[in-house]
Formats: sequence, C-alpha cells, structure tokens
Amino acid sequence: MLVRTIAACFLIAFWFSPAKAQHYQSDFPPEEFQARWEKLFDAIGDNAVALVQGGPAPRGYEYPRQTNNFYYLTGVETPHSYLWLDGRTREVTLFLPPRNERLERSEGVVLSAATGDFAKTRIGVDHARATTEMTDEWLAAALGDTKPALFTPFRPAEGYAQSRDELQNADEAIANDYWDGRLSREKRLISLLMMRTPKRYNRPLIDIQDLSPILDRMRMVKSEREIALIRRASQLAGLGMMEAIRSTEDGVYEYQLDGVMRYMFIINGAQLDAYRAITASGWDNIWNGHYFRNDRQMRDGDVVLMDYAPDYRYYVSDIGRVWPVSGTYDPVQREILSVVLAWRNEILARIRPSVTPEQIRREAALAMEDYFRDHKFSKKRYEKAARKMVETGGSAFSHMVGMAVHDPGRYQDEVLQPGFVISIDPSIWVNEEKLYMRYEDTVVVTEDGVENFTDFLPAELDELEALVKEEGVLQKLPPVSDWP
Repeated sequence: MLVRTIAACFLIAFWFSPAKAQHYQSDFPPEEFQARWEKLFDAIGDNAVALVQGGPAPRGYEYPRQTNNFYYLTGVETPHSYLWLDGRTREVTLFLPPRNERLERSEGVVLSAATGDFAKTRIGVDHARATTEMTDEWLAAALGDTKPALFTPFRPAEGYAQSRDELQNADEAIANDYWDGRLSREKRLISLLMMRTPKRYNRPLIDIQDLSPILDRMRMVKSEREIALIRRASQLAGLGMMEAIRSTEDGVYEYQLDGVMRYMFIINGAQLDAYRAITASGWDNIWNGHYFRNDRQMRDGDVVLMDYAPDYRYYVSDIGRVWPVSGTYDPVQREILSVVLAWRNEILARIRPSVTPEQIRREAALAMEDYFRDHKFSKKRYEKAARKMVETGGSAFSHMVGMAVHDPGRYQDEVLQPGFVISIDPSIWVNEEKLYMRYEDTVVVTEDGVENFTDFLPAELDELEALVKEEGVLQKLPPVSDWP
C-alpha cells in the first residue's frame, strides 16, 4: 500500500512538473537549429549581432501560429518572444515572456521565462531569459563598445496563410490610408532600435541592417526534415484533391469541394490550410486566377480549377488540377488542357541540379516541337496561345514553396540545387475567349533529378475523367434537408 501511494505521488508530481507540461515541436532537434545559427553567424560576421522578433499574440480565437522566420530559428510558438544572436561570441539567447496562466489554461502555450532550463535543453540556446529583462540598459550592455552591426528582418514576417508579397501589399495599403498609417511591426521594431541604441549628435552609433536576405537565402535550401514535412503536406493535398474530384457532380457547390479537401486535411493531422481555397468553376471564375468566392453551383459542361493545400506543422504545398463536372471533357477543354499537360511533362522530365530553369525551358521547348508537328489545333488562336506558353515559359517555374506557399528566395537566374522546393505551374491563356487552364505540382530538386511530391495525383486527362465518375465522400453524407 505504501509503495503504491509513493508511486502515485510520483506520477502526480511528474504529470504536473514543468518538464511534463511543456509543449514544444518534435520535428527538429536542437542540432538542426544550431546548424542554422552557425550559418547565420557566418553570414553576418564576427562583429555583428542579430535580433529576431517572434509573432504577436492572436487577436481572437484563431489557431495560434508563430511567424515563419522565428519558428525556423527556434521552433518556439510562444508569442512575443525574441531571439538574440551574438556573432562576436556565437552565443544565442532566447527571450521568453513571463508565465501567463491564462494562456496556459486556454491555449496550452506554456513555454515561458519560467521554463528556461527546458528551453535550453530542447532548443539548444546558450541562455534563456525573460523579455522583461530587455531594457535599454540591457541593449546598451549587449551591444558593448565594439559598435557591432545590428541585423533584424526588414521584410514582413509570414504567419498563418500568409506570403510576403501579399503582406507587402497590405502594409502599403495601411501606410497609404490617411486615417490609419500604422507602421508594420518590422518598421516599428527598427524605429525602436534606432531610438534605444546609443547615439551621438542624435544619430545612432549602431548600423542597423536587413537580416531578411540572409534568412531568405538560408530558407531556400530545405533540409531532409523540412522536405519530409512538405512531402506530407503534399500527400494530404493530393489525397484531398482526389476526394474533391470524386465528389464532383452536377449541382454541387464550389464550397462543398473546398469543404471536402479541408476535411481530408484535418482528419489527417493538418490543423491549418496554406492559403484560401481556389475552387473555380465556369470560365468567368477560372479566368480570375486567385478566385476565392467559391459560391457557384457547378453544372455539367463546366470544368473546375482547384488549387488548395494544407499547412502541415509549419510547412505547406501548392497543387492544382482542372477536371470536368460531367466526367468528360468537351473537345475544346481537352484540346487546350492536353497541351498544358504536354508542356508540364516535358518540364518535369528535365528538372535536375546544376542547370538553370531557363536551360530546362529551352530543352523542353525543343521537345515540344514534336507535339506541335503531330497535333492540329481547331483554331489558330489556340495554337498561338500554346506556342506563347512554351516560348515565355507559361509560369512553368513559378515560385519556391516551404513554410509559405510563396516562399522567399529568387532562384530563376541561378542553377538549381538539391533541396530547392519549387512550384511547377504551367498555364495557358487564350485571351480572345477568356480561357485559362493550368496544372500545378510541388517538387524538390534531388541529387540526381527531381521528386514530384504529388506524382500519385492523376494528371492524365483520362485518369481525371475516371476519377470524377467515382463516388466521393460528399455523396456519402446525407443532405441537410434530410436530417431530423
């Protein structure tokens, strides 16, 4: 009896101990973060420091999600955290806010200044301190007399379903709003640093520089663990899209296919989506490349363009397909989509390291001459649009994918490297008839070629037609009108 009582007390103590209570990611070990810090130190030099600001607390009951750069460097999700990286000593300090019992109860965000030892062990930082210690006096002492360059990101920090291009547009709109005009968080932090660093004749003695290009460059090459997460996000995207294709039939609404895909994401462990769903049916909706209303009822004769993917543990994918509502493409739909598919396949077959995207496009364009020789187009304008797609690239190499769907990093003018994750998004526009179609796949450049993460997702037109004719999860659910 005494033994059981002691054992029970031990279990209770263990259950409520700080070590048990912590929530922290398990996808990346401390060694991976330490390797990233070393790359950052090498980039900023031995007389520089860096300050990276974490994301703010949610302003509502949305799912809490850290900003990408901060998570990339720490794996910490606690809002209002900071990371200080000192290039002179190559030491890293994590600043965490004081313990917040309300957040612990409501959101389970318990990694705080009260758990510094846990943070040092699990993340590998040299020091863990409270954000309340980040005073003007601390900053002056941390900078010291060596007048190091101070790096911090100037460009917007992506959060849930955000990419930098959209954030920059939003920040510009706010700045131009006469009755708003707020600074972005990044500009506000820079302003505070300029105010709070030592000055002479009202001018800062510290050179504040942009850390964003360094972090962008680091994030361009994905590690094996990052690739595994993107692969899983892509698998869920593909499975969800296959279920949406099966669920397509005359009378179904666009938002119902959106719901089918989101359902597949959630039941397979993806709490969030990477971006709002594009579920466009009918040529008017499809012509709007980033259509989002998703409220149209689909009819036989329509095609559906769907582009949607999950956020799986901070990593995302980006895929798209076009399929017929009836289960059969009409002749024009098949004619136009067939040439996009041919261009896609020629591009995918040639992706490999140590060549540029432009070189791959030229090789694929030569191969497409056989297609143009062997296929007759029903209209000259269709052939003209197809040739323009090939000559210009037709967005075949689109953007990088990673923690954001439009991940930072410009790769178009350099050779491809293993670990580059890229959206292959060949598209065709027939302007005279407002016809637009595309495929989209997310791929990773490997040591000897390429891996298409959604190679299992049907791409051939006959396969897509066959999948539409299968029964989907939507047809297995009773309609709301039949519920008691």
